[in-house]
Amino acid sequence: MMTLSDWLAHCERLHPSTIELGLERVQRVREQLGLRFEVPVFTVAGTNGKGSTCAMLESILMQAGYRTAVYGSPHLVRFEERMRLNGEVVAAELLLPHFEAVEAARLATGQSLTYFEFTTLAILRAMSVQSLDAVILEVGLGGRLDAVNIIDTDCAVITSIDLDHMDWLGPDREAIGREKAGIMRPGRPVVVSDPVPPQSVVDHAEALGADLWRFGRDFNYAGDRQQWGWSGRGRRWNALGYPALRGANQLINAAGVLAALEAMRSCLPVPAQAIRNGLALVELPGRFQVVPGQPTLVLDVAHNPHAAAVLAQNLDQMGYFPRTHAVLGAMADKDLAGLVAPLLPLVDTWHLCALDIGRAASPEQLRAAIETAVAARPVDAAPLPPQRIVLHADPVAALGQSLKSADPTDRIVVFGSFHTVGGVLQKGLPRLGAAHVGPAAGAPTKAA
Repeated sequence: MMTLSDWLAHCERLHPSTIELGLERVQRVREQLGLRFEVPVFTVAGTNGKGSTCAMLESILMQAGYRTAVYGSPHLVRFEERMRLNGEVVAAELLLPHFEAVEAARLATGQSLTYFEFTTLAILRAMSVQSLDAVILEVGLGGRLDAVNIIDTDCAVITSIDLDHMDWLGPDREAIGREKAGIMRPGRPVVVSDPVPPQSVVDHAEALGADLWRFGRDFNYAGDRQQWGWSGRGRRWNALGYPALRGANQLINAAGVLAALEAMRSCLPVPAQAIRNGLALVELPGRFQVVPGQPTLVLDVAHNPHAAAVLAQNLDQMGYFPRTHAVLGAMADKDLAGLVAPLLPLVDTWHLCALDIGRAASPEQLRAAIETAVAARPVDAAPLPPQRIVLHADPVAALGQSLKSADPTDRIVVFGSFHTVGGVLQKGLPRLGAAHVGPAAGAPTKAA
């Protein structure tokens, strides 16, 4: 196997299941590799907001002069996006010897690894040999049994907790919270930025003896349209600019980030200017990303009802657009009716697309979900836009048709899955009309 593509194809063939939760097999390979970190590790779990939280941690720490490595999944376009060194996507060639090392350790221990487990081990090993000051790890699924959890965290961060992956994590928020709480470690800080966390998260922290930082009790934020402030245990940051990542929910994520940095201040002190610069310069594609041009194009990887509700709120705050066109592709195992329901009052035309992955819902299934969501609305609910529906073979075709039918003053939103947004980005965004003079209405700028 000479290339990264060769190794990824090999990983896909190794295990009959895409997901097999459990740490025993991956722990044995980790021990064979001698994999460990000698620098502080942040581990981030949650239903939504994990990627944004990791990106803000990374940006602020880099502005403070620290050398960072970030692991996150899934990727949008290229596998290498899953690992960033000092803010830069890693080169494929750097990963190759670590895939070889994982394969040798796997064979030596006789373990079968899933694609996610194998690639996680390879990236963790690639990180472990770098000269770093801090490591940031994003959990893939759940927490307790996720492959990332083989690394003991120095500071756990749990973002929002909502209903997703229920076949694997449990039927309600309490069960899902219990799984995500598995990243905590005794005596070490855990920051919970969900304003109303499941009781299972609080109970686990107390039973474990973790240092629990709760939103609203140990840290909080307040702000107006111009600036915001954060307060924690004996420390306060005032007159902060809004994060460059758009969306009202980003303040909750940012508040959790500042709490995590405060909890780790003894080993990673961060000055005020690094916080200001880090928030102003943070970037993360596909999270309420507004592409300059006409019509306005919004890319968002929202793929569950909670994230879709946040997306709808953010779209509603952008200002007036005569029509909104939605490009939607999603996984069949999601709550599809719940995914589309929050956007029904905003969308005039749905461009539903297939995705090149076995788990994907067909355009016909997506149409049925829209019909179900419309039928479930209360009889006294406000009238909806016309809800026109067009079916497409892939995201690129769906976006192309929506651009043809949209007026320059309209808005197009691409959402539903990393594969939907990634499918558009992989082919290159189409040339839009005249660029906007400024950012989309209602969205803070990087200089804000």
